[in-house]
Amino acid sequence: MNQEEVSPPVDAGYLDPGRHAEISPRPGLALLVGTRKGAWILRPDATRSNWTTDGPIFFGNVVHHFVLDPRDRRTLLIAARAGHLGPTVFRSTDGGQNWQEATRPPAFHKAEAGQRARSVDQVFFLAPGHASEPDVWYAGSAPEGLFRSEDGGLHWHSVDGWNEHANYWDWSEDPDGETTPDGSPLHSIQIDPRDPAHLYLATSGGGVFESTDRGQDWAPLNRGVEANFLPDPYPEIGQDTHCLEQHPAAPDVLYQQSHCGIYRIDRPATDWVRIGDNMPSEIGDIGFPIGLHPRDPDCAWVFPMDGTDVWPRTSPGGKPAVYRTRDGGKSWERKDQGFPREQAWLTVKRQCMAVDNCESVGVYLGTTNGDVWASNDEGERWQCIAPHLPHVFSLECADFAE
Repeated sequence: MNQEEVSPPVDAGYLDPGRHAEISPRPGLALLVGTRKGAWILRPDATRSNWTTDGPIFFGNVVHHFVLDPRDRRTLLIAARAGHLGPTVFRSTDGGQNWQEATRPPAFHKAEAGQRARSVDQVFFLAPGHASEPDVWYAGSAPEGLFRSEDGGLHWHSVDGWNEHANYWDWSEDPDGETTPDGSPLHSIQIDPRDPAHLYLATSGGGVFESTDRGQDWAPLNRGVEANFLPDPYPEIGQDTHCLEQHPAAPDVLYQQSHCGIYRIDRPATDWVRIGDNMPSEIGDIGFPIGLHPRDPDCAWVFPMDGTDVWPRTSPGGKPAVYRTRDGGKSWERKDQGFPREQAWLTVKRQCMAVDNCESVGVYLGTTNGDVWASNDEGERWQCIAPHLPHVFSLECADFAE
């Protein structure tokens, strides 16, 4: 077996090179914000109307994803590109006060003679494993790699069922060598809550894929999803999935926001349905994130962006709004109260929409101009709760333990 490329061993007490503000962990709801220049933690009052900001953490370093482990509600993982260390993962077991770098960050196997070489440019996405596997984590990278840790994020190993699959280069790379602006990531790793062996993932170069054997083998799951930028607009692979979400209470229901629309599938069906066709025609159904109501599989939110002409990827007409469906995509409602009425050219990336689990569900957005927006009433009204942060790369809800 090939040896993996690994960073030198890291001392147990090692802290990252970025500056840290003092973090005061406390139980309850929080928002974890990953940005181009570090990470922040936002905490609300009882009404979720007023928020305080803790941070920065890893100041000056790129934070692609910032996640709380929902199984112990104490452990935090950060996927970062940290100065001279390059792409890596950091772990905190005390709510963000102290951090340790992974001893073995995610890395592809070394290429043998005649093989195409790969190296991890970004650790892009982090996913806690199944509830029955408390120390398991998955990570997705750019280029499209899949990695697994079985010790809480300290040591990462290649999932060879994906990274060394016979079809890897067909599934993971544009034949013309074109990629998304920041590289083509593997993202949106979903684990079926009923079965730790049943996994879904999405990539920017191939679409959605499914495994039923813990990632030892994979099959495309793209039927019905358009790829209008290819000669065959409905290929088996080649779709540019922007975000994939599996409903936590109804795991046979999956939604995706694709480069070419909004889709839903109800397994065991194998064909996606384009529910974005029901969006207003003047708005369209192009965007990056999608958020799901934690208890209602027919309720979802999207943030549409302008996908016409040169793909400006900003709010259509400079008038931002969230669109909500309560009937599985048969109809959509515009929700713009609190957003600027004009000249607001907001961009929201694929990992920058989050929802909480409160009785009246909170919905949250992070923008590339560094603002975090919140609604505490399921999208009816919006307010900016954290202005002037750096470019937001990810936004996650967290519920810290007592």
